[in-house]
Amino acid sequence: MHKTSYSILGLMSGTSLDGLDLAFVHFKLEDSDWNYRIEVAETISYSPAWVRELSEGINLAELELASLNECYTVLLAHLALAFIEKHQLKPDAVCSHGHTIKHQPQLGYTLQIGNLPQLAELLPFPIVCDFRVADVALGGQGAPLVPIGDELLFSNYDFCLNLGGFANVSTNVGGTRIAFDICPVNTVLNYFAQKLGLEYDAGGAIAATGMVNEKLLSELHALPFYELAHPKSLGVEFVNREILPILNAYSLAIPDVLRTFVEHISEQISLHIKRFDGKSVLITGGGAYHEFLISRMQQALPNHELTIPDDLTIAFKEALIFGFLGVLRLRNEVNVLASVTGARHDHSSGVIYNDYLS
Repeated sequence: MHKTSYSILGLMSGTSLDGLDLAFVHFKLEDSDWNYRIEVAETISYSPAWVRELSEGINLAELELASLNECYTVLLAHLALAFIEKHQLKPDAVCSHGHTIKHQPQLGYTLQIGNLPQLAELLPFPIVCDFRVADVALGGQGAPLVPIGDELLFSNYDFCLNLGGFANVSTNVGGTRIAFDICPVNTVLNYFAQKLGLEYDAGGAIAATGMVNEKLLSELHALPFYELAHPKSLGVEFVNREILPILNAYSLAIPDVLRTFVEHISEQISLHIKRFDGKSVLITGGGAYHEFLISRMQQALPNHELTIPDDLTIAFKEALIFGFLGVLRLRNEVNVLASVTGARHDHSSGVIYNDYLS
């Protein structure tokens, strides 16, 4: 007999490298409906050294990458323990995404570091982690995984749009949940803001001062990825291979690069959303704070209702949903949808350590 109430610590590290998100969430199953409440949440920023290590991990040789994996696993465990002790928490389980270093599903490969068995040795709780690998082994993209949470926790919205390192959208079409990555967001915007010595372009203030370069915009829109049918997903490899060479070739002032790329994001999101029925859009992720981007999106989607939720949901939706994926995995229930990832069938994904939760 499964429990109907779970207190879970969800951990999420995204490609924007802004830090580790930790969300302690209470999940409750009532009359076949899941509800959640975020009790306490925090983002712990990475040190400059860790930002460098994680951003350069994609280029490491096998032995160096294995060492990084071990060190990052220890870091995650220590940050989780410090958070638990600081807030005097008693989680039923810790559910961790890890940090994506390589994502090449077309080659049958994805790597999220921080999911080694050592995590279970350092954290004296049931652990659920490494959610993506099994899906890729089943022929799926391994991403996005959040849509099961959209379906079961946020179904009152027609679209769930996350603006993180990449933009991804989730919606229900004819009773089937679909989702896919749309385009890069903070992976590119932050890259150019950092060239100005800033962590990010707060509110889009710099982008708002720039001018759109129409030739560059057209070249970005012409990238073949945008014409692919879903399911489809993006990784840093796409940014390094396809996006940055185009942007750097134009030798524009950074405000103009940011302004043009904001327009690119806005137009790609609006084009993709307009392909489906529905008007209400829930927006989460760090990009929800990019006021200039949101204003451009609203202009591109004049008949849609764009909802920016409370700060906890904006910042920690992915951490809470990976916590939820962990709950479903502990119950051996479907937490990955083949309609979303393209896998051969729905499945319950994630590695479980210290499996003594009753």
